Formats: sequence, structure tokens, C-alpha cells
Amino acid sequence: MTDPSGQTTGALTPDAIAALFTAADGAFLCARWGRPVAPVAFGLADETLAIFRGALAAVLADARHPLADTDPEMGANLMIFAVRDWAELAGVPDLDRLTGIADLPARLAGQGTDRYRLLRFDADGGIRACLSFLRLGGALADAHPGRLAESVAVNAVLSFARPAAPSPALAALIRAAYDPALPVAARDASHALRLAARI
Repeated sequence: MTDPSGQTTGALTPDAIAALFTAADGAFLCARWGRPVAPVAFGLADETLAIFRGALAAVLADARHPLADTDPEMGANLMIFAVRDWAELAGVPDLDRLTGIADLPARLAGQGTDRYRLLRFDADGGIRACLSFLRLGGALADAHPGRLAESVAVNAVLSFARPAAPSPALAALIRAAYDPALPVAARDASHALRLAARI
């Protein structure tokens, strides 16, 4: 059930949970971070950076997952890039190597999207790194910084198949997914039943 803003209200059903983690090709993946999250952001003003850090800290605290200053392997493992236009990403050193995608700025411009998220995974399937890209010169230009920060944080903590809107129901799902009794990653849609049982 959704309210007029598109947010999910009430508890999520197993089918609704499964849909959140099912890609267009039918593949299911629910993965959470398996290591502390060490964030860094580029292109944000100091006051906005503080809002983003606060939102991420709040989401991770609610999930009972640690926030760190650095990752021992990568330094930072959650990278947020905020630009006015996708062409500005061309100035990011070694972007192709960092993302594994050739000519990402042109691809994003061609898709007409305002945000893009890329996940990397550890051997056990847990999230190893997240790269979040925001184009603030388009539809996001008028977005409230707090709401945008919350959205980025929520979508960075689980492997949602498509952008998910923050809501109390989604917060409950994130808490369930970070239950230590559950695996850090699952590829069988029956995992949605286990998540629903914990909400």
C-alpha cells in the first residue's frame, strides 16, 4: 500500500519485498554490507556534506551496522559524487577503472538519469563498495538536502534492484535485513519470507 507521495505504508508483504530485490531479468539479490561503511563525498558544500554524513550515520545506526573513518583495503568504500552535469565526471581520475565502465559520463547523459548507483561485492556476497552518482543540475536541483541525503543513504545499505523511497516500512525492512542471523547475501527469492517474518 502506498500513500500519495509514493511511499510504502504499513508492513511490506513478502511479494513486495521480493520485488524490491528482483532485477528486470528476474534475478533476485538481497545483499547488505559485510564490513563497516567508510564514506567520502565529492562535490558537496560543507553544510550539505554534514547533512549527508548525518543521514548515513542515522540509517546505519538504525540498522545496527558500524560506520568507520576508513576501510583497510580501499580507504573509502562508499563514495558519493555530486555534479551539476554528468560531463563533470570526466574530471574524476581513473573513473573507468574505479567503476569498471567505459565512458560512464556519456552513458549517464544518454540515459537522461539524475542518479546512478554501482555496487561491488565481497567473496561472500556482502556489499564491499558503493559508488553513488548524483546530477544536481536537473530534477534534483530543487530536492531538499535532507530528503536527498536520506534517499542516498537508504539506497546504499541494501542491494535494491531500483531506487527505493525512504519510509518507515523500508526502515523496518533494512533493520530486518541486517539481522545477524541472516546471511549477508541471498539469491533465492524465498529470502523475502524470512525478511517479512522479522518485520
